[in-house]
Amino acid sequence: MALDTDEPRLTIDELAARAGVTVRTIRFYGTRGLLPPPELGPRRVGHYGPGHLSRLALIEDLQHQGLTLAAIERYVRRLPDDLSAHDLAIHRAVVASWVPDRAEQATLAQLERRAGRPLTEDDLDRLAAMDILEHEGEQTFRVDPGLLGVGLQLLNLPMGLDTILSARAVLLDHARATARELTRLFHSEVWGPYREREPDPEQVETMRTLSAHMQPLVVQALVTAFQRSLNEELRATYGPEDQPHHTP
Repeated sequence: MALDTDEPRLTIDELAARAGVTVRTIRFYGTRGLLPPPELGPRRVGHYGPGHLSRLALIEDLQHQGLTLAAIERYVRRLPDDLSAHDLAIHRAVVASWVPDRAEQATLAQLERRAGRPLTEDDLDRLAAMDILEHEGEQTFRVDPGLLGVGLQLLNLPMGLDTILSARAVLLDHARATARELTRLFHSEVWGPYREREPDPEQVETMRTLSAHMQPLVVQALVTAFQRSLNEELRATYGPEDQPHHTP
């Protein structure tokens, strides 16, 4: 995995701190083929980039889903080595749809290790505005581990709090409208007719299970459709030459 010159270059210790894992874990994943090798610099010191960080976050999501190491290895082996951090974020979005909502506790020091720098009050306000963390105490927070990595990356972009809040409002409004319409469609076209044909309680439970299994498929379709629509809008707005790179 070659690193672009403008990408952050991390040592293995820095990568471990940013990912919230140990150096030993990174080396273990490397020997199992879960992580591409680092780029060797002067004195053969390995350097890592955002792609490695994104792969570690994807592995963590798969672990939270309950996959065994062997299953994770099979999943990761199917991913090309040159996938960008942006491409891996798409995979994480799909995987996240299988993972139950959860929250974890973190101290300010732990968050700063993940960020790789001190966090200001403005940084914490922006993360709170994205519903990624909430204060539990002076130095303690409840965090969404699935979104924390994304939020910390967004902190490095020149976006103010008002912009983040506006973007979040747009996403939530359209996401709720889409969810509402899809639920209505499922209820009127699938659930209702099924109950009329099959009043057996066991069959009704089967339909509930089917609706749960459809969730990751719907999320994958939504993520793919949104990605393509966003690329089309960016091309229309900026043109192919001026389009921003690595947009989510």
